[in-house]
Amino acid sequence: MTNLLEGLNDKQLEAVTLPYVSALVLAGAGSGKTRVLTTRIAWLIQTGQVSPGGLLAVTFTNKAAREMLSRLSAMLPINTRGMWVGTFHGLCNRFLRAHHREAGLPALFQILDTADQLSAIKRVMKAMNVDEEKFPPKQVQAYINGAKEEGLRAGQMDAYDRHSERLREIYAEYDTQCNREGVVDFAELLLRCYEVLGREGHLREHYRQRFKYILVDEFQDTNRLQYQWLKLLAGQGTPQPNCVFAVGDDDQSIYAFRGARVGNMLDFEHDFGVHKLIKLEQNYRSHSNILDAANAIITHNRNRLGKNLWTGAGAGEPIRVFEALSDGEEAQFVVDEVKALHAEGQSLADMALLYRSNVQSRVLEHALFSAGLPYRVYGGLRFFERAEIKHALAYLRLVANPDDDTACTRVINFPARGIGARSLEQLQEAARAQGGSLWQAAVTVAGRGEGGRGKGAAAFVGLVRAMQEGCRGLPLPEMIDVVTAQSGLRAHYRSEKEGEERIANLDELVNAAVAFVNEHASNEPADSSTGATPSGSASLDGHQQLLVAFLTFASLEAGEHQADPGRDALQLMTVHAAKGLEFHSVFIVGLEEGLFPHEQSLLETHGGLEEERRLMYVAVTRARRRLYLTFAQSRMLHGQVRYGAPSRFLDEIPESLLKRLNARAAPKFSAEPAAHAPRSHAPRQPWKVGQAVVHQKFGQGVVVGYEGNADDLRVQVNFGREGLKWLAVEYARLQPV
Repeated sequence: MTNLLEGLNDKQLEAVTLPYVSALVLAGAGSGKTRVLTTRIAWLIQTGQVSPGGLLAVTFTNKAAREMLSRLSAMLPINTRGMWVGTFHGLCNRFLRAHHREAGLPALFQILDTADQLSAIKRVMKAMNVDEEKFPPKQVQAYINGAKEEGLRAGQMDAYDRHSERLREIYAEYDTQCNREGVVDFAELLLRCYEVLGREGHLREHYRQRFKYILVDEFQDTNRLQYQWLKLLAGQGTPQPNCVFAVGDDDQSIYAFRGARVGNMLDFEHDFGVHKLIKLEQNYRSHSNILDAANAIITHNRNRLGKNLWTGAGAGEPIRVFEALSDGEEAQFVVDEVKALHAEGQSLADMALLYRSNVQSRVLEHALFSAGLPYRVYGGLRFFERAEIKHALAYLRLVANPDDDTACTRVINFPARGIGARSLEQLQEAARAQGGSLWQAAVTVAGRGEGGRGKGAAAFVGLVRAMQEGCRGLPLPEMIDVVTAQSGLRAHYRSEKEGEERIANLDELVNAAVAFVNEHASNEPADSSTGATPSGSASLDGHQQLLVAFLTFASLEAGEHQADPGRDALQLMTVHAAKGLEFHSVFIVGLEEGLFPHEQSLLETHGGLEEERRLMYVAVTRARRRLYLTFAQSRMLHGQVRYGAPSRFLDEIPESLLKRLNARAAPKFSAEPAAHAPRSHAPRQPWKVGQAVVHQKFGQGVVVGYEGNADDLRVQVNFGREGLKWLAVEYARLQPV
């Protein structure tokens, strides 16, 4: 027993040895949360209060469940194989396997992954003659999963108009099809389990008697249905509810977009009669300067349960702040600092570059690639590996050379234009028979008008030719605009629920083209009359030759530069992906209003800005010893320079904790950029970034950027549903809110 509890601080010991009461443990970043949870389980078993099979522990990832079981095996001489430790979905799957008859499922029911579920929805919609343009399948999928995560069946969904009524009908028919085929999707696992427990009293009572102790990790990330499931299983509201040990941190609740409900923690206190909140505030990860900054930032949020991280490790180094003139200078600063740290003996793998949005990685990747620094994008793809970028580049390759079979195969039916797998196979066979390219076969088939296949081929051939004509004589960035619009890529991604990031990446491709053109401005293109002309394309002019050079550049940057697994490499990731990780040195880049905090959060009335602040809190607390905060006065946006103001989060950190690395003054969030001498090159304008304004036509919005000079100044405003708009200040008649 002494060995089990040895090394715990007072608050950790209090949490581990709690009597049989429901408790909420507020576990700050780096406070030993996993150790407390695992030791609590081991202590309950060792003291004979419960058997290994008499408790249930819920984690949010399979990795966390495996780690918990591994630690338990090392702490106690027990067989953990049969223990109910796992994710919500894993535990519900186990329940449904054991009680498939009560759940109305076959014994060997199958689980649909995300792609399988989407295919099933498409089959339902086809059978119902639903127009996929009016009801994009991915949006229907999001509607169904969102409903299930709220615990609602089709019959319980509100229908306000014909559109919502049709969505409800698709949901109902999808459920019918799944029941007929004996399959369930991920959201169904939890909902079906919840329904069975609610309906079958004998099963509900059996599991309540069995699981007297329920432990929940990452409680701040639970959604509405998960919380209801826990209440039902624990018997909340009955005379003798079971003991629920919930561990979480409301300051690290950053998954509202996935349905996580930070309010569950406040509800838990009330619903389970929690009289004492245990706070794990001693941090074992970071120096106090870093923790003091994190504490100062998060105190600006309201409705917190409240805690203050501290450490005995000392103040440590000040937080370094760098103000760049441009995003390119910001990236170069990061590269130089990484090189210096690495030269001092710090491994690249113990350094991380954190950014708010994936789209920001492109400039950083280019700087790292140019410097020969190995890097790895954690939890995501490198910029030129992302599907939407590969699609756009494939169309650009066809503009330059339609005989490119690889590019042709990738986009001949994306977005869909009626050329299915069988039609593509027939075109490939025709190409082999002719001894030509896939493009040449498509041209031949289109000319013959061979039914559906001919119609699809004709549409594709016409599209490529139209793009070639539309791009003729245009500068490279404008070519990309034409291709991403005419190809249907932008319209396709606009129809997706989470397509905004993909569209942002397409915009970033334009920025990449602008940067490429600027870097090669001194290199005049070769005389096009002497260049080789790809089959099926007109002779290449200077702009088209620059396109070929850009495509070569993109291929090189998409090569094997990303470090192999196991090789020392710098870590690049979004702040969301960084949760749960820690590094010796952390760079948080792009700290500008509209970027971090994100411009969408400024429009949300229900906690959007507070969620952004929690994201910043998570980002700061990833650093153990050294933290860099960087921002740029100007940044490329859709091929144009956008001027921005420093993030308000910088203002929320006490100046005494900061070390400013360059002489430029760091303007406060509330100040106008033009009022500061270091920003004299920026245009003077009456609206500050982040300010709420009203337009007579577009309604209320938020200023996110501006460009031009005093004579032709334009502001960019995010009008929510109306989207981003560039408005001439002289004529827009914007009014402050």
